[in-house]
Amino acid sequence: MTTLKPGSVIGILGGGQLGRMLAMAAARFSYKVIIFDPDASAPAAQAANEHINAGYDDKAALETFARRCDVVTYEFENVPVAAAKVIEAVTPVFPKPNALEAAQDRVAEKNFMNSIGVETAPFSAVESLQDLNDGLAAFGGSGVLKTRRFGYDGKGQAVLKNASSAEAAKAFADLGGAGLILEGFIPFEAEISVIAARGQDGATRCYDPARNVHRDGILASSTLPSGLPPETETAAKDAAAAILAALDYTGVIGVEFFVLPGGKLLVNEIAPRVHNSGHWTEAACLISQFEQHIRAICGLPLGDPARHSDCLMENLIGFDVTRAGALAAEAGVYLHLYGKAEPRAGRKMGHFTRITRRPSDQNSP
Repeated sequence: MTTLKPGSVIGILGGGQLGRMLAMAAARFSYKVIIFDPDASAPAAQAANEHINAGYDDKAALETFARRCDVVTYEFENVPVAAAKVIEAVTPVFPKPNALEAAQDRVAEKNFMNSIGVETAPFSAVESLQDLNDGLAAFGGSGVLKTRRFGYDGKGQAVLKNASSAEAAKAFADLGGAGLILEGFIPFEAEISVIAARGQDGATRCYDPARNVHRDGILASSTLPSGLPPETETAAKDAAAAILAALDYTGVIGVEFFVLPGGKLLVNEIAPRVHNSGHWTEAACLISQFEQHIRAICGLPLGDPARHSDCLMENLIGFDVTRAGALAAEAGVYLHLYGKAEPRAGRKMGHFTRITRRPSDQNSP
């Protein structure tokens, strides 16, 4: 294990808000940050020492970037695996590219989960309309049809509830006609996520599970505590730790779960990066998920993920950002805006976390 000294350079593939928050955490440890992103207006560049504005298919630019960095990480899971491997040939990349490979294809992701004993929703690969019809028949006539790659925040999917053959055929065509996955409906009672970290030495730390609410496929809020029994929360943390170990992972990961009646857990998906449902850790923990990731990839000891406060984190999506002034005036509110110039429908512009009470006050009147 190598511990990077202050002044070392961290490279971040991707320049969105997650990269921005990672760069801010890195600065507290006196690390320098270079962002690699093809978007000239990438929000993360505002908080970084430098921005290399090049495409992920530009091998020469990737190699130059790699030579200038002491370690490289990424802030979104759709970074091309090939780009990560070009960099890995020059300088360490954490998490390793195998985590990207596991997460970028939903069929491969679920096969991986099942292979290590972590349960998921029932699923079937869909390469033809016949595959879709067979899958719907197996799942009682309903399911969620998704692209196997690149879908996020509700994009790239269609909900089929007792769909007619014409509706199924239209959804199949609308999503590209191949390279799809059909997932069975899950009668879940709650959605939760665990933010977990693993250091280069194999040490693992898990934050408390957050109860999540989605609207139109986009995370709307995360609440702590989750309100679930301790044994359910422990099982979620144990599953996240098993995933980290199986991937020989270094860094922070987000693991999303469905909670079924009776407390049974099914993994919905993994995100090999810091995660939107962990933004509350900025306000309610001494060590945020962003600092924890920097600690992990730089060979520093992982921090204590204990929560010092209960909280509610909400995303500011699109024109919700106009609430920022009023939120800034509230006591007990931690506001974070992402530096994006133009609000648009469905675009994450920022978030805020409202502190409610300390865990030690749980039993207070």
